[in-house]
Amino acid sequence: MARKKKTNTSTKIAAGIGAGLAVAATASAVWLYGTKSGTKQRKKFEAWMLKAKAEVMQKLENMAEVTEEKYEKAVSDVMKKYKKLKSTSTPKVEKLEKELKRHWKNLEKEFAPKKKVVKRKSATKKK
Repeated sequence: MARKKKTNTSTKIAAGIGAGLAVAATASAVWLYGTKSGTKQRKKFEAWMLKAKAEVMQKLENMAEVTEEKYEKAVSDVMKKYKKLKSTSTPKVEKLEKELKRHWKNLEKEFAPKKKVVKRKSATKKK
C-alpha cells in the first residue's frame, strides 16, 4: 500500500517566504546592477534607503497578487513613514519614491502571473 506524504502548513509557508525573498533579492539586484543609473545609485545609498526598499519588498511579498496600483500604494505607504522621520530629508525621500515607482516596468516581469501552456492533441480521423 502506498502511503500519502503529509505536507505541513508551516513547510508551505516557509517555502512561500523563501520564494518571496528570492524574488525580492532578484528585483533588487536587477535595479542596482542591471541599470545604468543603478551604478551611480549604489554609491549614494544611505542606510534608510535600503531599509525603505526592504519594507516595500516585504509588503509585496505579503500580497497574493501584485499589480502596478498595489505596488505604487505600497511604495507610497512606506515613503509616508520616512517623510516623517527627522533623520531623512523630504526631497531625498520624494526622489527615492519616484525612482521606485519608475522601476515598476522592471519588476512587472517578476510579478507577472505565470501562463500555463496547454498542448492540444490533434484529433485523428478514422477512415
